[in-house]
Amino acid sequence: MGEFELIRQYFAAAPCAQGGEGVALGIGDDCALLELAADQQLAVSTDTLVDGVHVPQGADPFLLAMRGLAVSVSDLAAMGATPLGFTLALTLPTADAAWLEAFAAGLERMAGQCGIRLVGGDTTRGPLSLTFTVFGRVPRGQALTRRGARVGNLLCVGGELGDAAGALPLVLGTLTADPAVADPLLARYWSPQPQLALGQALLGKATAALDISDGLLADCGHIAQASGVKLCIEQSRVPLSTALLALCGEAHARACALSGGDDYRLAYTLPAEAVEPLQAAGWPVHVVGRVEAGAGVDLVDEHGHCIQPPARGYQHFGSRGD
Repeated sequence: MGEFELIRQYFAAAPCAQGGEGVALGIGDDCALLELAADQQLAVSTDTLVDGVHVPQGADPFLLAMRGLAVSVSDLAAMGATPLGFTLALTLPTADAAWLEAFAAGLERMAGQCGIRLVGGDTTRGPLSLTFTVFGRVPRGQALTRRGARVGNLLCVGGELGDAAGALPLVLGTLTADPAVADPLLARYWSPQPQLALGQALLGKATAALDISDGLLADCGHIAQASGVKLCIEQSRVPLSTALLALCGEAHARACALSGGDDYRLAYTLPAEAVEPLQAAGWPVHVVGRVEAGAGVDLVDEHGHCIQPPARGYQHFGSRGD
């Protein structure tokens, strides 16, 4: 099967590639054309997933597509952007029809859940890797960034943390658990749900935001550095799921939540007076700390004493404790 036949059969004909609001021209030309109103800005992000590095080798292609696209769209959520379209650069060792059918089905499922359209990409032969570039629109001058956290703000997260990290032994097959425990954790690993609606609800309210990919402690360090402040995280306030606690106990569950990564929940800072109205409206606003004068990220216990965690998060070119 040639490259162009592969694209036509498995991607160009997919429902998620048929255009829609904000897409003037999709697959089939040298470039896609996206529509933006004069009062909007374009948000763009790129992520690469490499077989055996970001996901286990031999992963189910349906789940691989779900995870790959969700991870990328989560960056749009972190900016408060509304999805427009995405491109996919797919490198494959072989053009296996069964694999491609399952992958395309997973891509379609997640694209539908996120309301995003496939507008182009590329296919090549080589070791399996996926590169997604996502495009979204956000009101001009209102995008959520990492730079605006202010002393006195509260640090919040968009839900329970640590499930995906806790699920890793289940994903790798080194641990088994009852389906009532395993299934929700595996779902959080393979099909994280980008918090798009929450990001949009935070526009004009949050002072800084990002999505948690490398661990709460590591990623909050990016907000602290960009904003020139210190973030103080109260360990006991970090929300944990009952499934994670049942699988690995409180101590390991907290380690997963603080430094395990792969959560793709939003972490954001809010003025104190903005918290209660958002909670009353039903948004997932879990206060886990505060913004202080200083630098870096402190983890404290219920008495306010600093705790030294064994690791702070994942880095590709460093140790987990860097």
